[in-house]
Amino acid sequence: MGGALGRIIAIANQKGGVGKTTCAINLGGALAAMGHRVLCIDLDPQGNLTVGLGIDLNSVEHGMAQVMVESDVPLMSVIRATKTKNLDAAPTTIELSSAEVELMTAIGRELALRDKLTADVIDRYSHILIDCPPTLGLLTLNALVAADGVIIPVQTQYYALKGVAALLKIIKTVQTRLNPRLQVLGLLPTFYDSRTILARDMLDSLKDLGDHQVFRTVIRQSVKIGEAPTAGVPITTYDARSDAAKSFMDLAKEVANAH
Repeated sequence: MGGALGRIIAIANQKGGVGKTTCAINLGGALAAMGHRVLCIDLDPQGNLTVGLGIDLNSVEHGMAQVMVESDVPLMSVIRATKTKNLDAAPTTIELSSAEVELMTAIGRELALRDKLTADVIDRYSHILIDCPPTLGLLTLNALVAADGVIIPVQTQYYALKGVAALLKIIKTVQTRLNPRLQVLGLLPTFYDSRTILARDMLDSLKDLGDHQVFRTVIRQSVKIGEAPTAGVPITTYDARSDAAKSFMDLAKEVANAH
């Protein structure tokens, strides 16, 4: 792939509540604010990214469920513009859960998403962000097989590191067997509260985890980040001057320069 064009990034962690969707929406918003054309793909059946980008779930007749299992539904046909300039979304509904079950019996099932990321989509966007569900199932596997890079949001809490090892093991298997170009772009510390010693210790232990880089940007606890999805826009649009928006702009710069 030429340069930054079609940079496909999975945002993955099998632990729920670590800020995956928040990261996908707001990193997408920040990259869009920098002038990049961005596509956010909602690969979580809960559809939180879809809703957080202002799309009414009832209006989604064709979404990622159909893209994943129906050979005649191209990805381009489900993509929608959001309220945010330069930021498009491929929405999903709860139907994606049954689509995942259907995929279980399909040949080449872990390649379903990669096969749908055709040149017309890849050439249109400088970054494609995939919000993964909180499991290490077939949907997350599809995202890892389709991606060039993976960002792992990690809560700065004691148990958070335990799960990361399992995810890194799967990433290694994907790199070896299915997608040699997949890179771990970094671990992203989320829900950080600098007032607690535990969080500060956690940040240190993240950095000691070995081979994987930890983003310099740290996403702190913030009321504003929680409010933005109810408005259907990223924090960079909702309150561009907030500390949270600045954090995601910093993260976007790190990501844009990561290759």
